[in-house]
Amino acid sequence: QVQLVESGGGLVQAGGSLRLSCAASGSSFRINAISAMGWYRQAPGKQRELVATITTGSNTNYADSVKGRFTISRDNAKNTVYLQMNSLKPEDTAVYYCNANTRFNDDYWGQGTQVTVSS
Repeated sequence: QVQLVESGGGLVQAGGSLRLSCAASGSSFRINAISAMGWYRQAPGKQRELVATITTGSNTNYADSVKGRFTISRDNAKNTVYLQMNSLKPEDTAVYYCNANTRFNDDYWGQGTQVTVSS
């Protein structure tokens, strides 16, 4: 009932920046029920981990490894969440996944977008 489509991934040099976008579409009932969205990532050979989350009340949470470098934001009118990634490091290389959670406790996931940071 909800589809999440990520964009903005790519190849960047260490110290550079990227902005990821995630747009939600589908059931308006379910979209309007979204209470939080977030970004997760999975690096080669590692488990998926939390990067950042944001609620409709604008509460944010960041992994210690990205705090001060990444910023998560939402445009509720566009049903879109963003991840501004600055001062990128090779250790940030991973597939980044968008997540949405509703007040009914439904979870939705995007297909993932590759971010590669070269040294």
